[in-house]
Amino acid sequence: MARVCEICGKKTIFGRNVSHAHNVTSRRYLPNLQKIRVRIEGGGTRRARVCTRCLRSRSVVKAVG
Repeated sequence: MARVCEICGKKTIFGRNVSHAHNVTSRRYLPNLQKIRVRIEGGGTRRARVCTRCLRSRSVVKAVG
């Protein structure tokens, strides 16, 4: 399963580590995904991988209880 937010589609991006001696290696920036129970339109709940930005901006409603 890919590391992708199911709401906004945020995913892993790639960059470079650059040392003081300018040795360059590849690295990954991973999104902060949380596996939470989400309330859906039909009145039910399901588990989803959601980034913390979507949780904070209220793009998704957590299922309580």
